[in-house]
Amino acid sequence: MHIEKNIKTLIIKKPLKLDCGKTIKDFPIAYETYGSLNSKKDNAILVFHALTGDQFVTGLNPITKKDGWWSYAVGPDKAIDTNKYFVICCNVIGGCMGSFGPSHKNPDNNSVFGTNFPVITINDIVNAQYNLLEHFGIDKLFSITGGSMGGMQVLQFITNFPNKSKTVIPIATTSSHSAQNIALNELGRQAITADSNWKDGNYISNNTSPGKGLAVARMAAHITYLSKKGLQEKFGRKLQEREDLKFGFDADFQIESYLRYQGSVFVDRFDANSYLYITRAMDYFDLTKQFKGNLSDAFKNTKAKFFIISFTSDWLYPTQENKDIVIALNSIGADVGFVEIESDKGHDSFLLDVPDFLNALKNFLDKSYIENQK
Repeated sequence: MHIEKNIKTLIIKKPLKLDCGKTIKDFPIAYETYGSLNSKKDNAILVFHALTGDQFVTGLNPITKKDGWWSYAVGPDKAIDTNKYFVICCNVIGGCMGSFGPSHKNPDNNSVFGTNFPVITINDIVNAQYNLLEHFGIDKLFSITGGSMGGMQVLQFITNFPNKSKTVIPIATTSSHSAQNIALNELGRQAITADSNWKDGNYISNNTSPGKGLAVARMAAHITYLSKKGLQEKFGRKLQEREDLKFGFDADFQIESYLRYQGSVFVDRFDANSYLYITRAMDYFDLTKQFKGNLSDAFKNTKAKFFIISFTSDWLYPTQENKDIVIALNSIGADVGFVEIESDKGHDSFLLDVPDFLNALKNFLDKSYIENQK
């Protein structure tokens, strides 16, 4: 995958000790910004992306030439209004859109890291991104938000930096990865490592690409982002441009063709080793364990205002897992709001045009913004 040279990157000079015990320094964080930082520097929103996202939140992604992953939510006059807010988003470390990751070269031996890249956690990802606040001279963010793995980063960020954001909006997320989700991620990792072109993670040096394995990983994951009802309504048992079954293993059904397409386009924009590293970081995420079994303790030092959003048809991060965060916040008397949005679009609802969700997000931000101006 070709990364353009004009991607904004910040070189983080100071050492960052990772949870695995290794230390990294002089490493790049790729980021993008939207809107303008005001003179008080109090209108910044840090957006965290999900597993396969990147820093290109809205507008045209210069690499893929497609719309940014949160174009429905972010932009002028949208829920996250770039006429009003200064939006920052980074590519996570371990990623493949310019931030320090397994496709970078190891300065010690000038060979591509591959699986010699250190294993990272959500905690490491967040600690690396914190450097952007110092870079922009922002003392306190107006808000932090993100869905799915982005929501994990939101929770970790406010835990690590309790005084650094006024509002906190985790969406369709969890405080610890369930056994089911670890299992699903392992399925994807096994698909990649079983591809003979993976070459023990050294495929870049070998000029190969484990594209088939990565495509299967994406197909498996994509099913989890949708809902049974949504799939049934969109595809049902409809055949692919034919009247009858072919009695073979080509894509007979539209859903098969759709999944194959999703897998093939993903390979063009994502790195297989990054997929391994980022899913691993998600699996290791367990905020309750970090606080010795008491999730409430994660939030006891913050005065931030929380707004937690879940979706009725999300079986990947079901409403109960979002409610567990609300319960933990309620038990310490935190300022917390919660809404479950009716949607048949599954986990992906936060990325799609779901008016009730977009309105809830906009109303909370705008109301908080007015209060902030008083």
